[in-house]
Amino acid sequence: MDANNGTQTSSSQTSSSQSDEGKHTAFVYGTLMMPDVFHTVCYGTKDVPDAIKKLHSFKPAVLQGYQRLRVQYADYPGMIENKDHKVVGKLVTGLTKANISKLDYFEGGQYERRAVTVNRTRERVNAKGERKVEYVKVDTEAYVFLNKRDLETKEWDPEEFCRNKLKQWSHS
Repeated sequence: MDANNGTQTSSSQTSSSQSDEGKHTAFVYGTLMMPDVFHTVCYGTKDVPDAIKKLHSFKPAVLQGYQRLRVQYADYPGMIENKDHKVVGKLVTGLTKANISKLDYFEGGQYERRAVTVNRTRERVNAKGERKVEYVKVDTEAYVFLNKRDLETKEWDPEEFCRNKLKQWSHS
């Protein structure tokens, strides 16, 4: 019996809903690209056990048709649709429903989680030792900024964020 609505829940419904835990992904392009910030948001501390760290991977990815800009008076970016641009970020894997809920709360009302398709970059080395970059399309979700008027025209710089703000954001 589901306590929330009084309906009967079959064991197959229960097992299928539990089996998708850890199978969600998200494309992140701002502060959440930094594992310390991600862990702080999802687990309350940047210093998570190795077992938790191993649940998630942060793989390079590119989202075509969007642009990442600085949010006015803020340390973080917003991403909006713009067919002439692309956003370089990370594809985070191993997310649970609880992780997604915490990310939704963190992003708040300024963003909307939307389905997107990213190109995950993967570097291969052939038998001759030559490096080749391949792209694999992955369906995922990303947080899109809702109010374009609150964005600056300047691109948000992850390196600048790491140098000047990361310690504050990860409670170091």
